Amino acid sequence: MPALIPALIDKVDNAEIIRDQIAAILTVEFANQGALSGLPQPRVFIERSNPMGQFLVTESPPVQPVINVWWDTSTFDESQSNVVERQKAEAVYNIDCYAAAPSEDVTAGGHLPGDEQAARDVQRAIRLVRNILMAGAYTYLGLRGLVWKRFPQTITNFQPQIDNRSAQRVAAARLALRVDFNEFSPQIAGEPLETLMLEVNR
Repeated sequence: MPALIPALIDKVDNAEIIRDQIAAILTVEFANQGALSGLPQPRVFIERSNPMGQFLVTESPPVQPVINVWWDTSTFDESQSNVVERQKAEAVYNIDCYAAAPSEDVTAGGHLPGDEQAARDVQRAIRLVRNILMAGAYTYLGLRGLVWKRFPQTITNFQPQIDNRSAQRVAAARLALRVDFNEFSPQIAGEPLETLMLEVNR
């Protein structure tokens, strides 16, 4: 059977473009928030397998949280698609936030636990993520005509695991963001047919 798609398929799917756009929006807006507040802002990564690794190499972890944007799943809605070129898709993107803080002894007496501070830092980071992505300016994530809708599904706080044990002084939270958009598939150029002209007299 001969190949029926003559052109090289080298396009990037829209699900990947949207993931990269989410990371770009967060990077730009965090930089702006840092300029406005003077506070350290989260660092943004894409598809990292171990984004909290930098917290484990030193007793004094970085001040800023880290954020990892990754594409989780895509599902397709046949009722709003066509079988030729366009598929209505719904993707879930996980935006994972990690923060770490050292435990400290207070000079006046007592102890300041690092895990509490890490939890507060990661909750601030996930709060900023939700507010940025749901801001009116990003109704279509800057991709109007491609993105139909974006909406948060859940925010989940969790304790990261290292070697099946809870990581000490590290806290994490995940925002699951649902995005509705169009995916497109390769098309073929039609062949011209022989024209036929009819003249009808009545």
